[in-house]
Amino acid sequence: MRTKWIAAAAALACAGAAHADTSPAKSAEDPRIAHILEALGKVRSVGSVSISPDAKHLAWTVKTDGKQVLQVADVDGGSPRRVTATKGCSETEAIWAPDSRHLAFLSDCAGKAPGVEEGKQNDINVVDVTAKAAAKRITHLKGYVQGLEWRPDGKAIGFLYVPNATRRASATAAAKPQLGEIGVEGNEVQQVATVDVAGGAVRTLTPDELHVYEFSFSPNGDRIAYVAAPPPGDNNWWVARLYAQPATAGAKAVALVDTVQLSGPLKDLQLAVPRFSPDGTRIAFVGGLMSDQGSTGGDIWTVAANGSGEPVDVTPGIHTTPAWLAWTGTDRLLVAEHAAGMSRVSTYTLSEAGSKAAMLFETPMTIGDGRLSLSLSLSADAGKAAFAASSFDKAPEVQVATLDGGSMPKTVTSFNAGLKPSWGKAESITWTNEGHDVQGWLLYPANYDPSKRYGMIVAIHGGPAAMVSPRWPGVGYGGAAFSALGYFVFMPNPRGSFGQGEAFVQANRKDFGYGDMRDVLAGVDVIEKNHPVDDKRLGLTGWSYGGFMTMFGVTQTGRFRAAVAGAGISNWQSYYGQNLIDQWMKPFFGASVYDNPAVYAKSSAINFIKQVKTPTLIVVGERDAECPAPQSFEFWHALRAQGVPTSLVVYPGEGHGFAREANRRDVLARALSWFDRYLSGKGD
Repeated sequence: MRTKWIAAAAALACAGAAHADTSPAKSAEDPRIAHILEALGKVRSVGSVSISPDAKHLAWTVKTDGKQVLQVADVDGGSPRRVTATKGCSETEAIWAPDSRHLAFLSDCAGKAPGVEEGKQNDINVVDVTAKAAAKRITHLKGYVQGLEWRPDGKAIGFLYVPNATRRASATAAAKPQLGEIGVEGNEVQQVATVDVAGGAVRTLTPDELHVYEFSFSPNGDRIAYVAAPPPGDNNWWVARLYAQPATAGAKAVALVDTVQLSGPLKDLQLAVPRFSPDGTRIAFVGGLMSDQGSTGGDIWTVAANGSGEPVDVTPGIHTTPAWLAWTGTDRLLVAEHAAGMSRVSTYTLSEAGSKAAMLFETPMTIGDGRLSLSLSLSADAGKAAFAASSFDKAPEVQVATLDGGSMPKTVTSFNAGLKPSWGKAESITWTNEGHDVQGWLLYPANYDPSKRYGMIVAIHGGPAAMVSPRWPGVGYGGAAFSALGYFVFMPNPRGSFGQGEAFVQANRKDFGYGDMRDVLAGVDVIEKNHPVDDKRLGLTGWSYGGFMTMFGVTQTGRFRAAVAGAGISNWQSYYGQNLIDQWMKPFFGASVYDNPAVYAKSSAINFIKQVKTPTLIVVGERDAECPAPQSFEFWHALRAQGVPTSLVVYPGEGHGFAREANRRDVLARALSWFDRYLSGKGD
């Protein structure tokens, strides 16, 4: 259940929403909110970053006139230029070929594909950056495409493909209408495919009966490793296996790791980021308790590439959370990891005695090259890495790091040099609770005056297996907007979060809403001792798991005077039968709801609903597969029946992550108005 999602243009604050109750304050009439939304919309996002294998050039895609466009530059950011002449198209997923001369990327210039709801059809294009020739379109696809990867010989490109897709291949996208034989009819299967750069037909490599989530080539390109499960793909990532097979159509897939069949700490957990060792004999991957595909974290495991033997945890007991990895030697890994609210890049040297980590750099920023969580684009010798980076006070830019252990990354672009935060400064907060070391981020109110007292909004992230790390906000739901309106904003990383090791991630299993909420409240107490926060003006909010924590939190404590629950869960028992991703629940609850209903009941807000007094705004997408709208209806109905001030807004056609900017803007505007109405964001 993810934490990324939505926000609000004041002029559109009432557009496109179906209202169960239309009592919220009229956000469009508040000029402060309009100003905040305008400021959030100015950022130029960086979609992908790639460094050439020879470390001489960069490629990136950056938002320009509302579209992502492809540019190349010298490795220091100098001489940036476009290498395509198209206008009005989006260009994404730029990636250099092994020859450091050709670039592959996706472009939607071909137009809209039949039946595809979300945008125009993407096709794979290749351009020679040293020539004056135009980019060459090498596919004519009808479906969803992502995850480009050059085959090591540079003669073909692999990618993930859903033929005739009607939607983006993700559980956070709007669910298809649930019609026909559910779970059987209308399944859309994502497979690994390849196409020759010289042209020719697209070839699918993986079996029709497996939905592939991510893949990689072996060093010589003759095999692929991938994480896959039977369809439906939205649900079965949580029970996916690690496979390997020859990189040819019709080849037999061999399951290397099936966590359901294991004993020990990896049993029933999730797999991600499979990577062949340089000699092709081993595959390393991230394994752990993860609540969303794409929000990756766990220990690093290795397994023999021929399927013999059990997987081995090479990082047991570490106090960070690896999210991405690459082999840089026979027994050496480059790892990007979450570290107590920070992003860290380290090397891990493997031996029979265990692994030894050496930190290369750590930064209070969110980093990534646009592919996977914390992923880096590396030069061929792994001496340099390129990625986009942002923080609460620095808007996104491309950075290049020399991976020598003594250098910090250097910013090489200035897309957003003129942007200044309209919110307050950020501070890392640490505390201990019940034997746990806990960390979170505190945003000060804009125009902070230490002689005044302020309200504070507690914003709990989704997941629960995720983490708040510093990033520049876009036009979406989040703490920066609340800070700009005059609140302290506390964004904790309680037990269940990444960044403190796998034991910390698993510390809220079978305990949702209890230990993690005690961590949150202990953090609030620490902040109130050292900051001018008015305890009578506390707000609570979150999306997805944060939406659950908001719904459950107001049943457990009366400290919060206003709440906004986004895509929340009010009744875990009914949720089990309503959502389209029930496979994620067993690892967290230990059993199905039918085998152990009590563990689900104890964390269900609806069972404590008589204790709620907090005015609560509830928002949700009509076609949310992860946190279905009936969960929000149930909570709203119960509050309304008891006379608790409440409002429910259901956004038509939206999934767990909102696709339409008008709706993203509307949600944020409503939340800002709701808190301003009940907390009064003005200092004393």
